[in-house]
Amino acid sequence: MLLEVGNNAPDFNLPNQNDQTISLSDLKGQKIIIWFYPKANTPG
Repeated sequence: MLLEVGNNAPDFNLPNQNDQTISLSDLKGQKIIIWFYPKANTPG
C-alpha cells in the first residue's frame, strides 16, 4: 500500500526493541519516525 503525501498511515502492530508489541494508535499524539530498511545482507 502506497500512501499519498498528507494521508494518515493505517494502524499497524510491530515489536519494539523490548519485544513488546505496540501499535501506531498507542503513539497517537506523539511525534514518531518510522524507518524501514531491507533485511541485512540482501540486495536493497
